[in-house]
Amino acid sequence: MQQDPNIDSREPVREGPDEETIAFAQEVFNAARRGDAALLDVWLHKGLPPNLRNDKGDSLVMLSSYHGHADAVRVLLKHNADPGLRNDNGQTPIAGAAFKGFADVVETLLDRGADVEGASPDGRTALMIAAMFNRVGIVELLLARGANPDARDAGGLSAREAAAKMGAADTAALLAKVPGARGPASGA
Repeated sequence: MQQDPNIDSREPVREGPDEETIAFAQEVFNAARRGDAALLDVWLHKGLPPNLRNDKGDSLVMLSSYHGHADAVRVLLKHNADPGLRNDNGQTPIAGAAFKGFADVVETLLDRGADVEGASPDGRTALMIAAMFNRVGIVELLLARGANPDARDAGGLSAREAAAKMGAADTAALLAKVPGARGPASGA
């Protein structure tokens, strides 16, 4: 069998996606970061996997949540994206939104099944994160949706204690008033 003279047999065979596919994937992740709900909706209708992840394990929902785009999150969830899909660090979209202070995103995620108690590997819940960064509205929302104010992270701190440690006086005071919330002296 004769070899095609136009093919260099010494060239290594490239494995993995081609440059065009990589560029498209980057555009998809950028659309999630920008919150381009309409464009994401078009791509999802054409078969884009709703749980597509980047090289850090961040899903489209994670990127849209972290950047505060509730409309994009709603579109992704409408297409059956997982609201609790963790990234490679074990972080959830609800924790990212709580950290950044996006109450509308937190509410959207909760409305579509995100676990209010979904903790990261260090045991921190969205309530703890919101409390640490003095996100009063998000703390109130999470408590109203059943977040446990007595849950403890891997270091043994509750949301109230973590807030106090971080100097988040408003959320520490709010959590101190919650029935059942215990401080370190109560023998929790």
